[in-house]
Amino acid sequence: MSFSIGIVGLPNVGKSTLFKALTKKQVPAENFPFCTIDPNIGIVEVPDERLEKLTKISKSEKTIPTIIEFVDIAGLVKGAHKGEGLGNKFLSHIREVNAIAHVVRDFENDDIAHVENSVDAKRDKEIILLELIMADLATVEKRAKDVKAQAKSGDKEAMRAFTALEKIKSQLDNEHPASDADLTEDEKFATKNLQLITQKPMLNVINVSEEDANRKPENKNEIIISAKIESELAELGAEDAKSMLKDLGLDQSGLDKLITASYRLLNLITFFTSGPKETRAWTVTNGSTAPEAAGKIHTDFEKGFIRAEVISCDDFVACNGELGAKEKGKMHLEGKNYIMQDGDICHFLHN
Repeated sequence: MSFSIGIVGLPNVGKSTLFKALTKKQVPAENFPFCTIDPNIGIVEVPDERLEKLTKISKSEKTIPTIIEFVDIAGLVKGAHKGEGLGNKFLSHIREVNAIAHVVRDFENDDIAHVENSVDAKRDKEIILLELIMADLATVEKRAKDVKAQAKSGDKEAMRAFTALEKIKSQLDNEHPASDADLTEDEKFATKNLQLITQKPMLNVINVSEEDANRKPENKNEIIISAKIESELAELGAEDAKSMLKDLGLDQSGLDKLITASYRLLNLITFFTSGPKETRAWTVTNGSTAPEAAGKIHTDFEKGFIRAEVISCDDFVACNGELGAKEKGKMHLEGKNYIMQDGDICHFLHN
């Protein structure tokens, strides 16, 4: 399973520089607004040190990590929801991603123009959030108008949708994201197809100078990255990159920070399959059952699920593989109600 993160922000905040560093994919990053018009898409392997260990133990011919898709969306400006700066086209791209990484500039550089003529991270966050709220408000008002008559006629589904839309509109009118609306499960389902932008999980990526790269984030939905450092790391080999991070006093690269935070945002975990042919990482939502996880490999596995043979990654490594884990009683059989745990190594039995 891959998932997509849309990188958004004002022009000239470092989005494309960060994207280029993260994906090692060359995209335009010249110093002028709207350099990026169509979204650039980059597929990145998710680093997981457990994969290498499992591959070595299983003597796998192939190693297949899970992937993350980054979508570099052109810079938004004040008035984007009205079409300013070609904003409507860009907003449509955001609706298609699973989560949003909002890059906010918090560094001074006289050579890089700021579209608002000054650096103010708090103001810039508010500008982007308001643009997304206003775009969602237009969507909600249009939809509410469409279902109102049906709701008045007694159509239960339309009534549920209209109630949900009214709750969402109340939040948007007060400049709060749609995610703040207290919806029932039925109401969430009734409005799911709207793909509201402010219902998506959002991460603030604060782009700072090299000197501030060790700054602590203000909250759990914020990470600190220096896009300049990331662009330098992207040019180095693995060992040289590790050495550079150590010299800078950084525990993780920006990519690792972004992936870890994205997993947390989307409530995801990783499970593995491992054998002589391949060791592979799979991504599922935290709380998924064994049949649902099996379905990520093949839909027939979920339909015909019988049971799962499960070994934790730690036990697999400690026992030097499946055979050792079985001998020491570390493999357990699980049925349809088993809730998957991060790091499970599974063999699914099915009809």
